[in-house]
Amino acid sequence: MDDTDLLDTLVGHLGCSGVSVSVMFGKPALKDAGGKAFACLFQGELACRLGQGTQAHTEALALSGAQLFDPSGRDRPMKDWVCVPRAFLDRWPEFASAALSVPR
Repeated sequence: MDDTDLLDTLVGHLGCSGVSVSVMFGKPALKDAGGKAFACLFQGELACRLGQGTQAHTEALALSGAQLFDPSGRDRPMKDWVCVPRAFLDRWPEFASAALSVPR
């Protein structure tokens, strides 16, 4: 399954209109109806905007291998975003849904 197929599957799990597959930081991403990215694939993981301090953010960071999203690779992580490893692919829909519901 390629990256686009993975994101298309997530869109199907989300079951809401207006979510589209797009690009963020040159990587495949999910955007809401307003065009705001809330998740993307990065280095084989799903990075989700979960909102620092939310239950979903805490749960995602507790997963083995999970980390804050640092797209620059310069130790400047985006504190609201968590990279969920592919080992937890079965939980990606849960975190994508949580990311979609986080207020901008």
